[in-house]
Amino acid sequence: MARGGFKGGFGGGMNPNMIKQAQKMQQELLKMQAEMEEQQYSATAGGGAVTATVNGKKELVSVKIEPDAVDADDLEMLEDLIIAAVNEALRKAESSINESMSKITGGLNLPF
Repeated sequence: MARGGFKGGFGGGMNPNMIKQAQKMQQELLKMQAEMEEQQYSATAGGGAVTATVNGKKELVSVKIEPDAVDADDLEMLEDLIIAAVNEALRKAESSINESMSKITGGLNLPF
């Protein structure tokens, strides 16, 4: 059998230190993901008439509606306020998650 091929058993230029760093980053990402899933993000619409809260899993966990916001003759406005509040809460969650990921990955563009 011919000799040659990969040297050191780490083909592709990976050294033990790089592997340790990658494993540490993976552990930090998993820990951060668990923490972020527990976080809650709230946003309001209509001057506080509607408040929506989502979690880090991007799930809606609560909607609060001020009684003054309920007008049986204009339910469309209330629906629009709910949509606006939920969307803003989701944007806050996404922004916070991206910021936290960037701190751990050092700005690497990893496919998460």
